[in-house]
Amino acid sequence: MAKVDRRIIKSQEAIKKAIIELISEKNFDQITIQDISDRANVSRKTIYLHYADKFDLLDKLIEEYIDRLRKVSETACEMEWRPATQVCFEYLESNYLFFSTMLANKGAPYFRSRFLEYQSEAFRNELRKTNERNSAVNEEVIVHFVASAYVGVVEWWLTNGMPYPPRVMADQVGTLFEAIYN
Repeated sequence: MAKVDRRIIKSQEAIKKAIIELISEKNFDQITIQDISDRANVSRKTIYLHYADKFDLLDKLIEEYIDRLRKVSETACEMEWRPATQVCFEYLESNYLFFSTMLANKGAPYFRSRFLEYQSEAFRNELRKTNERNSAVNEEVIVHFVASAYVGVVEWWLTNGMPYPPRVMADQVGTLFEAIYN
């Protein structure tokens, strides 16, 4: 396995941090590669070495965070609802800047739809795995209801500065999950 140069990793991290900060300040459409370059203290050439354009950068950044959430969730799925939910809220808390910026900022509206799509997939898989569902309600209706509610709660929690710790959110959301799935 080839060892990645630390300078490359450092540059990529600076670029990612810069785009998140810039999105928190202004609409994504208004951000230029030069803005990112200036904020990250790297050349435009360095950005283009790693990303085709700002859309590619944002897309890869979103995928990176959702992939990490997927890995956290896969590990958490071996647990009961509340501890699993707490692990996910802890991940969101530890990545507050990214998730709050993406959910609160209208400059990256497709993040919310990607996040909802991921949550729908996760809840569908969990529902099929546990085979726990109310047979009076269609599976797709349950999946979209739960995923939309979960994304809405996460969005509220993050955009309001995380008014409750992850443990409390896990208890509250866990109680709601149990009511839905039982």
